[in-house]
Amino acid sequence: MPLHVPPAPAPALRSVLAALGSPTAVRDDHTPALRALQGPVTAELPLPVHVLDRVSAGGRPPRTRLAAWRFLIRSGDRFVAAADTRLTPDGWAFSHFFEGPYVAATERALRQAESLSALGASYQPRLLSVPELYMLTLWLHGAPGADPAGGLPDAADLLVPLAPAPPGIAAYRPHPFSELLPVMTHRLTPPALAGEAAA
Repeated sequence: MPLHVPPAPAPALRSVLAALGSPTAVRDDHTPALRALQGPVTAELPLPVHVLDRVSAGGRPPRTRLAAWRFLIRSGDRFVAAADTRLTPDGWAFSHFFEGPYVAATERALRQAESLSALGASYQPRLLSVPELYMLTLWLHGAPGADPAGGLPDAADLLVPLAPAPPGIAAYRPHPFSELLPVMTHRLTPPALAGEAAA
C-alpha cells in the first residue's frame, strides 16, 4: 500500500473516542448522521491538517502550520462524519464533529491515492488547507517517514484538491506542489500587483 498513514498523538485519539462515547458531544455538534446512528462507530485514518499561509506574490515564501488532527468516523462500511482535534495548552483535545462534502471527498481522494501503488510511489497522507481560496487538498508527502507535524510541501509532493474545489482548479486531479503553487499565487494576487509583476 503506498499510503503510510501517520499515527496520531495518543491524546488526540483518546479525546475523539471520549467524545464519540458522550451523548452530549454528539448531540451538541450539528451532525445529524452521528445522532441517527444505532451501531458502533470507529475513528480511523488520522490525518494531520496543515494550513498554508502567505500564498502571494509578495516575495515571502509560503509556510505551513499544523492546525488539527482529523479522524474519519466510520459506521459499518462507510464514513459518516469526521472529528477534529486542536492543540491546547494541555495538549491535543477534541474540537468538533462535522459532516458534509469534505468527508466523502477525503475518502475518495485517499482511495485514488492508493491506486498510485501501480507507479511504485509511497506517500504520507496529510490535509492541506488554503483558507484564502476556501480550498482543502489531500497532501501526498513523498517522505513517508517524515514528522507529520512539520514541513512545507516539497516541489514534487502531490496535492489533490477536494470537492468542492475553487473555480478553475480541478477536484481530484493530482498536482505537483510546484505546479499548483503558482496557480494559487496568481489567484490570490491583487490585479495591481499582478500587473507590476508582469512589467
